[in-house]
Amino acid sequence: MSGRKIKNEVLALLRQSRDLAATLALIRRYPARDAIHALFSAICRDDLRWHAVSCMGDAVARLAETDLEAARVVMRRFLWSLNDESGGIGWGAPESMAEAMCRHAGLAEEYVHMLISYMREDGPEIWQDGNYIEHPALQRGLLWGVARLSGCRPGLLLDKGAGNDIPPYLRAEDAAVRGLAALAAGNLRLAAAEPALRTMTDDPASLTLYRDGLFQMTTVGSLAQSALEEMNR
Repeated sequence: MSGRKIKNEVLALLRQSRDLAATLALIRRYPARDAIHALFSAICRDDLRWHAVSCMGDAVARLAETDLEAARVVMRRFLWSLNDESGGIGWGAPESMAEAMCRHAGLAEEYVHMLISYMREDGPEIWQDGNYIEHPALQRGLLWGVARLSGCRPGLLLDKGAGNDIPPYLRAEDAAVRGLAALAAGNLRLAAAEPALRTMTDDPASLTLYRDGLFQMTTVGSLAQSALEEMNR
């Protein structure tokens, strides 16, 4: 089957997708490389992005099981898309990286520090290699990725020092960024974030949260309250 035909079929599946598990099962019929090629265009599209991100993470993890170096090439492509020199914007890249790392431990060990670097400013020393993302919409994708990893690999994030990078986002102007930061802080049980979370429980700003293949309407205040409850559990 040609690559164009596979791409068209994968995009059609995503357009019709209502149940993530069913869509994943259908896309797993295609070789991982072919699925990834098709999914790159989907993760950039607002109407297809979220189920595409889940499917992309699954496909990259599948590829890593048989050809780890090829999966590394895909991860580097995500990173390049977030580079100013790429000429692109990197829509869906942080989310897809995080999803792949949740599904494959080896990729997580190798690339989690890069995802975290997008929360950090570049420092004056040669070893301070922050790649801070300023674009608010890309920050949403970044914080979604961090929140996703905080649920599946919290120890790894903490070991890499991400606990120091998340609290500043609790004060972000963007409601989705604040809410996702609260979710991550709760999953990681960040004691340093507790005072800020307590001030956020009355925040009425709304957001749509994508989690476990489903979309949930919630508020920043609700996520902050849930984070406090998680921390005290």
